[in-house]
Amino acid sequence: MISGPGEGRRLTCRRGTYTVSPMITAKVIGAGGYGGVGIVELLLAHPEVELKTLVAQADVGMKMSELYPHLTGYCELPILPPDDPAVAEPADVVFFATPDGVAMQAARGEIEKGAKVIDYSGDFRFRTPEEYAEYARRIGKDPNHKAKDLLAESVYGLPELHRPEINKDTKLVGNVGCFAIGVILGLAPAIKHRLVDLTSLICDCKTGVSGAGKKPNPGFHYPARYDHMNAYRLTGHQHVVEVEREMTALCDQEVRLTFTPQVVPTCRGILSCIYGTLEAGMTLDKVLEAYRAFHQDNYFVRIFDRNVAIGTQHVRGSNFCNLIVDVDERTNRLRVISHIDNLVKGQAGNALQNMNLLFGLPEQTGLDRPGQYP
Repeated sequence: MISGPGEGRRLTCRRGTYTVSPMITAKVIGAGGYGGVGIVELLLAHPEVELKTLVAQADVGMKMSELYPHLTGYCELPILPPDDPAVAEPADVVFFATPDGVAMQAARGEIEKGAKVIDYSGDFRFRTPEEYAEYARRIGKDPNHKAKDLLAESVYGLPELHRPEINKDTKLVGNVGCFAIGVILGLAPAIKHRLVDLTSLICDCKTGVSGAGKKPNPGFHYPARYDHMNAYRLTGHQHVVEVEREMTALCDQEVRLTFTPQVVPTCRGILSCIYGTLEAGMTLDKVLEAYRAFHQDNYFVRIFDRNVAIGTQHVRGSNFCNLIVDVDERTNRLRVISHIDNLVKGQAGNALQNMNLLFGLPEQTGLDRPGQYP
């Protein structure tokens, strides 16, 4: 048997009784959306977590299993409004699966109660008010951050690049944008090892409709989306700010890229096609060697060569990023095809990977599964 949470669990087996670490208690704010239900699904299967509190502004009073019937028998917790007294109770980790502007106003209170905070939005992906302002202007938000002092404490939540910084002493993590994850993991080795001309970078990215979130929008109504593809935000997508900053940091030289986001009529998945003109002397073998070396310690990044037929279907429901690495000898260009599930590696799965690091757990805990097929 296992005793209750928070008191040091007593595990009884045939060889005796042992005391093990207390369960990690978790609160999810914004539990009713796609990002919220995504982290709830993962936390329910995590061996070291007790899901404690679910919070949202909509669907208040409903059990999570009523809102999402597939969770019947797994999650009967009610969805509480933000002003419910139970919401003020502390938790070890708080996930903000909320739009921009929410976490910057509420994260401080959770941190002061001892929680580690992981925010899905862009509120804490940046270390300075100036960086945040550039991001906010691209999405039409107020460029004045409401918790400027917390920006310096935040860590950019991409374990594959910032693993040492995401540790037991870290209190605040800004989870990475979904487009940004696929592009950064696909482009970082080429930038770090100077495989390409830094002025030649093009990222052509397609996302499923779930990337828009769970919200009423005529443009995402089924008749409007079926059999329809379109590019959007050609004047500047907000995730470009993250990508260019991370790439610049890798090579200590300003990096700019052409980024074209598109919506395609699928539910989930992001396919990013990344191109760059190769520097002199680069071959496919050298490029593959560089990519494998860069990602050798990144469990959730898998490298494939041009002969493997894979797509977004092969990462669905998983925390993996699959990269096809290729060289077009005819045009002397690097071609990397990056595949992620936008709701897992692009959101909830990456958030849980960050949580594992914050609590000193193996990164794969609760995430080591192949996904769903077909």
